[in-house]
Amino acid sequence: MLELLEASAFASWVRESDSVWAYPTVLFLHTLGLAFLVGLNTAVDLRLLGVARSWPLASVVRFMPVMWAGFWINALSGAVLLAADATTKTMMPVFWVKLAFVAVGMMHMAWLKPAVIRVAVSAGDRLPPHARLVAAGSLLAWTGATVAGRLMAYLGPGSTF
Repeated sequence: MLELLEASAFASWVRESDSVWAYPTVLFLHTLGLAFLVGLNTAVDLRLLGVARSWPLASVVRFMPVMWAGFWINALSGAVLLAADATTKTMMPVFWVKLAFVAVGMMHMAWLKPAVIRVAVSAGDRLPPHARLVAAGSLLAWTGATVAGRLMAYLGPGSTF
């Protein structure tokens, strides 16, 4: 199935085309999505860790749709990048490490962080005791996903990670 995906006309075009609209644009979109997703998650995590305490926690809720947009930009562009080189990328241990970190980061963004923010807002911006742990876990997950994703350019399918 991966070979068929990689051999598709679209995947071949993304991988082999000289057009700026092929691989360069998909990679740009992946980077843009990463900036929105990880950048805003980092800002919220730092707030949960005590940075910028004058910033009301209720205001971070406005960032959630932008973080989700960043996630979907990354998911779609990542699927295209995967299709262009599916048989190689899926054989790389670092690819699976990246996906595991993304899953943990998404768990924090979808369930843990909103729950912490709801509790804090209802308590007058007083953070629950586990807020720092949630923020630290989120920062670790997104840092791991970013580093593992970058290492994919340097670690081939046979390398260990």
